[in-house]
Amino acid sequence: MWTGEPTPLGASYDGSGTNFAVFSSSAEHVELCLLDGPGEQAHEEHRIELNEVDGHIWHGYLPDVIPGQHYGYRVHGEWNPAAGLWHNANKLLLDPYAKRIDGPLNWNPACFGYDLDDPDALDPTNSAPYVPIGAVHDQSFDWADDELLRTPTHESVIYETHVRGLTMQHPAVAPQERGTFAAIRNPAVLEHLVRLGVTAIELMPIHQFVHDHHLVEQGRRNYWGYNTLGYFSAHNDYGSPASADPATDFRETVKALHSFGIEVILDVVYNHTAEGNHLGPSLSMRGIDNHAYYRLTDENQRHYLDFTGCGNSLNMRHPHVLQLIMDSLRYWVLDMHVDGFRFDLASALARELFAVDRLSAFFDIIHQDPVLSQVKLIAEPWDVGEGGYQVGNFPPKWSEWNADYRDTMRDFWRGEHAQLATFAQRFTGSSDLYRSDTRRPTASINFITCHDGFTLNDLVSYNEKHNEANGEDSRDGESHNRSWNHGVEGPTNDEAINELRDRQRRNLLATLLLSQGVPMLLSGDELGRTQRGNNNAYCHDSDLSWIDWERVDHTTLDWVQRLLAFRSAHPIFRRRRWFQGRPLRDNDDMTWFRPDGAEMAPSDWEQGFAQAVGVFLNGEAISIPDRYGNRIIDESYLCVFSASGIDLDWKMPPAQWGQSWITRFDSSRPTIGAENNEITRAGEKFTIPSRTTIIFERSAA
Repeated sequence: MWTGEPTPLGASYDGSGTNFAVFSSSAEHVELCLLDGPGEQAHEEHRIELNEVDGHIWHGYLPDVIPGQHYGYRVHGEWNPAAGLWHNANKLLLDPYAKRIDGPLNWNPACFGYDLDDPDALDPTNSAPYVPIGAVHDQSFDWADDELLRTPTHESVIYETHVRGLTMQHPAVAPQERGTFAAIRNPAVLEHLVRLGVTAIELMPIHQFVHDHHLVEQGRRNYWGYNTLGYFSAHNDYGSPASADPATDFRETVKALHSFGIEVILDVVYNHTAEGNHLGPSLSMRGIDNHAYYRLTDENQRHYLDFTGCGNSLNMRHPHVLQLIMDSLRYWVLDMHVDGFRFDLASALARELFAVDRLSAFFDIIHQDPVLSQVKLIAEPWDVGEGGYQVGNFPPKWSEWNADYRDTMRDFWRGEHAQLATFAQRFTGSSDLYRSDTRRPTASINFITCHDGFTLNDLVSYNEKHNEANGEDSRDGESHNRSWNHGVEGPTNDEAINELRDRQRRNLLATLLLSQGVPMLLSGDELGRTQRGNNNAYCHDSDLSWIDWERVDHTTLDWVQRLLAFRSAHPIFRRRRWFQGRPLRDNDDMTWFRPDGAEMAPSDWEQGFAQAVGVFLNGEAISIPDRYGNRIIDESYLCVFSASGIDLDWKMPPAQWGQSWITRFDSSRPTIGAENNEITRAGEKFTIPSRTTIIFERSAA
């Protein structure tokens, strides 16, 4: 063992040997353990004392240690659970900076630092055969000319998906590759994404995670992956059999997606770890430095502050925890070419004391970082703690999952009264939430559905959740889904109900994909995917959660493809700045209309029974310079939305808004506008069917 260096943290191979560095402010001494394999494959363990300590970082350099060498740490120190000290050198601990993690977690009693029969007693059993361990990683990779795409946020369309869910049943993917990073770069999968028209995929957690003890006991798995163990390692189960390294596999997939113009956004879980509460296992941070890494309660430091509902919360007040997160984020950008991040339960990251603080150190560090400040930053702006719902309150440069958008659009289309004013706010980018602090419409990540909850098909097919398969007597999952089954719970042969459900899906999709802000589409919604009424499928790594590529709703797929091509072609639907409502060349940039063709008056927005509205979007308010500096304006559109349960008489606006209009989309007639042009004149009356969206384009004819 040579002296080595305290930086960088982790195991760093330099071509001749490997430097090891690990932080612990509470350790009395630390042993580096070299093993010849993970789990029960390990027949020998060589322990080496780390004698060098600088600023609580224990370090040393071993010449001739090369990539592939498995390792872990044994940290010696005080055992006093009541004081939050869980040092137990019998437990082999994972390096928090490990860039490759091998071996499964075998839920043996040895994984726990304490005796299961006496929580105050130290357990003497060696955990090495049962826990995941790190491996020295070779960082080299030929990126060729690949670089971050930097797609403007206002041009972005996000596709939330899961590595296994997207590919496990795709007929074009070889069976041995299904459910892996390699499957995503399969030409057939890439072709679907490109033809769909999305600009980014948002991958549910791909950091190394573990399957919860109670799920394993029940024969289930943590399918979603929100149970992170390592923040630098790609999940080893997602590596393909042909690849020896999941990180290399992931890089190849990023490179392929970039070549097709598709960004990669990672859903990251920096709010808690897989070690859980005080009854959880000692796998890594708990045994290394529990006080530094986790938020402990003041009255009893055996217990953890839990803002996540998962047993613990990372200690965002500690500089080394902040460093861990920033180092991890930079690693995924610089070494893995990731284009952005969606932060799970992001409010928990902003709790320095107890309340959520938008001026917290976490935000400050990201904003000043020359790398991270330039990528896409998306918050899930809530956690489960008091005051955790923070939609609209994140700082500039951040976008947010807009749950207010989701709730408003669901309520509007299921016919709830008093929704017109909030519908207008959400459709135009939610300026009431984001405009006051200089943010733009792109601050709003608009979504109707996401991984957590009903799929779009189930949203219009079920009134109640059906989570019996989860084994919790349907106590889990959201109970207030703002869903509507349209007369029958679940699948039906009633043609009228099925037609209405299909139309409602088209209404929701048209609203989502034409609203100002950034649309996010849940993977499979474009195909008609169902989870059979389960709104919390986190534990189902099965066909309940996977896309069924053999049963595709081609009408809905065509509807989404047309809408996204339309959005891409017309910047009026993806403005960079807010509508002003000011006159422009005889017309406002945006004007709202009643069914009788008159402009909406202030009192009209207060009519709780009103369920239909039209909005004029003035293309002349969008002027785009071409490569020569000439200004090009967009077309103008009239969007009509009727959530009424009855057919309505509708009158087109007066001629000053347009002499004639071409029907581009009609949710009651999904093929209209694709093959023919239907003209409606100014002032003309027509009947709009119940629960229908129509998009008109102003014509020169």
